[in-house]
Amino acid sequence: MPAIFDYSHTVTEEEIDGLGHANNLAYLKWMQTAAIAHSAAQGWPTERYRDIGAGWVVRSHSIEYLLPAYCNDLITVRTWVSDFKKIQSLRQYRVLRATDDAVLAVAETNWVFISREHHVPRRVPVELRDSFELVPASAEP
Repeated sequence: MPAIFDYSHTVTEEEIDGLGHANNLAYLKWMQTAAIAHSAAQGWPTERYRDIGAGWVVRSHSIEYLLPAYCNDLITVRTWVSDFKKIQSLRQYRVLRATDDAVLAVAETNWVFISREHHVPRRVPVELRDSFELVPASAEP
């Protein structure tokens, strides 16, 4: 059960904007994909959330773009959970260029756990919390 999860991706031509680098919306997509893959690796694939009638929605994103990503760059989205509260979780990210480990972006997402039926916040189950080892923000990789 990896506390810190790495998701690899090669930047595609479709993700490139008019300035010749990866569009900022591509970073959001990569982050969400990495979060879902990390959750599945911890034993919480989409189907398990569906079975308990709940799931995660984004309350907020914060992204600081440091360097551009270009077409065909191999990137790594490194992600981990740094905090759980009653109905929410804070997930951190580092987007790295795999060839030189340059940090392209640092980010975090505040996720809220909700009921699928009523779309209202719901307490995060203990078994879900226990599936993730927290990595405090002060120990960022």
